Amino acid sequence: MRIIGGVLRGRKIGYSGDQRTRPMKDRVREAVFNLLGDVAGMRALDLFAGTGVLGFEALSRGASRALFLEQHFPTADRIRRSAADLDVESACEVVAADTLLWLRRGVPPADDQRPWLVFCSPPYDLYVSRRDAMLALVEQLWAAAPLESRFVVEADERFDLALLPEPAAWRLRDYPPARVGVGVKRM
Repeated sequence: MRIIGGVLRGRKIGYSGDQRTRPMKDRVREAVFNLLGDVAGMRALDLFAGTGVLGFEALSRGASRALFLEQHFPTADRIRRSAADLDVESACEVVAADTLLWLRRGVPPADDQRPWLVFCSPPYDLYVSRRDAMLALVEQLWAAAPLESRFVVEADERFDLALLPEPAAWRLRDYPPARVGVGVKRM
C-alpha cells in the first residue's frame, strides 16, 4: 500500500492483506482527494481506519493532525508502526476502539476551530446491519464539526447516500463497487 500524493508520495505503509481492512483503492483515493482540494492545516479523523491510508494521505497533503480509530488491536498496532516508519508519530493519535462505541462518549474536542477532514470508510456491511447507528455517527460529527469541515463517506450500493445530513452539501460519485459522498459543512 502506498501514499499517492503530497510530501510522503510513494512511501509505503504496512498492509497485511486482511480483507477486514479493505483499503480504498488508489484510483478512488486520488479522485477523492481531487474532490477535497486543499486539506492543509485540517484535522483528519480516520474512522474505521483499517490500514490508516486515508489519514496518512491527509497528513502527506498537509493536514496538521490525524486521529485513527480502529477496533482491531493488531491493525491499530500496524497503524502505529506505519506512523513511526513515516516519521509522523507526533501528528498521529491511534485509538484501538470500536468507532461507534467510542463516539457515543462524545465527539473528540476541537482544540481550535480548524476544519475537520472526516473519513468514514467502514466495512460496507455496517451500513446494512447498523444503518441507524452509522447515520447517527455521521450526523453527530457533522453537527459538531467546525464550518468548512469536509467529510468523505464510502459505502456500496446497499446504502443510500442521500440519507446523509444536508443532502445538497454532498457530491456523490460511483467507483464500483464503492459509492463515495464528499460533503462540505457550510452552515
